[in-house]
Amino acid sequence: MRGFPPGVGGVRGPVVGGGVRGVSSGVDGMPDVGGVGGWREVRVHRKLGLLGVPKGVALDLGATAKAWTADRAANLLSKRYGCAVLVEIGGDLRAAGVPKEPWVVTVAERAGGPGVLVTLAHGGLATSTRTVRRWRTADGYAHHVIDPRTGHPAEGAYRTASVWAPTAVRANTFSTALIATGDAALGRLKLSGHPARLIGEDGEVTELSGWPTTSRAA
Repeated sequence: MRGFPPGVGGVRGPVVGGGVRGVSSGVDGMPDVGGVGGWREVRVHRKLGLLGVPKGVALDLGATAKAWTADRAANLLSKRYGCAVLVEIGGDLRAAGVPKEPWVVTVAERAGGPGVLVTLAHGGLATSTRTVRRWRTADGYAHHVIDPRTGHPAEGAYRTASVWAPTAVRANTFSTALIATGDAALGRLKLSGHPARLIGEDGEVTELSGWPTTSRAA
């Protein structure tokens, strides 16, 4: 399940765990967490290794945990063994070191589905989508990407977003925000200059900020 960290789309979303549990169990909406500012009440005590979460707040770090692990693993392995490394965890990729040739990666909406081939020499690449991990509820289909503004499954303009950024965490932050809030995150993506490939609800593909035009169907 995915919320997303502060700084993208004008909202804050790591406290959407209640909405995640709600839609996955068929319960509509999310509990009151003090609005989108609920994340500000979370406290971290680094020396003791403790995390304090206020009553009624549930964390969902799905948008960053895999990406952070990919970043961490790629950097550690590259430094330890002095080689180029590509780590992929659940659709979040991180390349570290200097490869002899760029890695060739298939970017697709779902594993084994049609996609495009791109090369990746460094940095992170993440794809977020609402076309998988869907289930039927009494009100229709729901999915795992939660809009933190509403606590409901996102209904933005894009069904899939792939983004390159210097780190997997940053790439995933933008790709998730684009699915969760749509055009609210698009402006910040354009300001960042990160290449992106967006697929609209109708299947229309939009490529931004230098996404490789030589990409081809996989």
